Amino acid sequence: MSINVNTVYTTVLTILNKEQRGYLTPFEFNNVANQVQLEIFEKFFEDYNQYTRMPQTDVEFASRMDHIMEEFQVFENTGPSITIPAGGAQTDNVYNQPSDLHRFGSASWNKGTNSPPIEILTNKVYNQIKLSDLTQPSDNLPVAKYNKNQLTVFPDAPPYASSDVTFNYIRKPDLVRWGYFAGSLGQFIYDSTTFNPGLLNSGYNILSSVSPNLSTAAPSLAQAVVEPGVTTGVTIVKANASATGLKLNLAITLGSGITTLVINTPGTGYSVGDTITFDNSIFGGTTDAVCTLSAGDFNSGSTYGSTNFEISDSQQTEVILEILKYSGIIIRDPQIVQAASQELAQEEVNSKR
Repeated sequence: MSINVNTVYTTVLTILNKEQRGYLTPFEFNNVANQVQLEIFEKFFEDYNQYTRMPQTDVEFASRMDHIMEEFQVFENTGPSITIPAGGAQTDNVYNQPSDLHRFGSASWNKGTNSPPIEILTNKVYNQIKLSDLTQPSDNLPVAKYNKNQLTVFPDAPPYASSDVTFNYIRKPDLVRWGYFAGSLGQFIYDSTTFNPGLLNSGYNILSSVSPNLSTAAPSLAQAVVEPGVTTGVTIVKANASATGLKLNLAITLGSGITTLVINTPGTGYSVGDTITFDNSIFGGTTDAVCTLSAGDFNSGSTYGSTNFEISDSQQTEVILEILKYSGIIIRDPQIVQAASQELAQEEVNSKR
């Protein structure tokens, strides 16, 4: 189970504020949190290498090797080669690795029977096997050279397709993000919505994206929920025809036009430049109101949306201590750095016994 980003941030703030030692802004926290997650993630590989050289136990819940494999399984992926540019055709026997590959594991050749594994060779070894008819590669005994993030697979026989090769690999963790919006007093309020770059900001007032507004003659309307493309008088022009589900809280004030336009339900599939029109023949006045969605209305262009740590919750103590260590550097408090470093050192000793 992943670590909740809000739990970590509030815990760190509680510890820092206990003796009024300082404050860690969301921007600082997000940067530090990503660095800490990456450090712990990379240490998994070092631990794995060490554990392979140690005596193993088959006692349930006590195997360090099993624990590391549990950590890895979250990040293990399989996928085909990618074409550059994206969507292009595979034209030769050189296959690009997946864009999110961090550590290469193995590859299989889907032209062979039961997708045999591809043996990775150095240039020297490949040049040697070419010299004998008995060691020539085949679809059932494929080989490859791996360099510049590409697999050059043999035998070289068209036709080619990116699906010829399946990669098994480890990806990096997603970036941690404590999302928030500003409250009425300027305070940071946690947004628990899962971050999605193309998602509209739930609860966000998009009134600033309205131009022109309804004319001042439009009569008042108490707040109501409207759905563009469904509610009479509210139409939408969208780049993605399958975009759906958007609902807005709408209020109109006589003499001011639309005064509230808040995203009630963000829906899916919408994009920057989509336009929502409020027909003056329905809502009154002499001018249609037009809302053009802007970058700031989406998660990618704002501080809305959160992403939890992907490493497991068994690492939560280490995550908090590591963030506190960096926090002490940021707020220039050596006591915090020292205390956190001592706890981390003791935890490391205990884990390696």
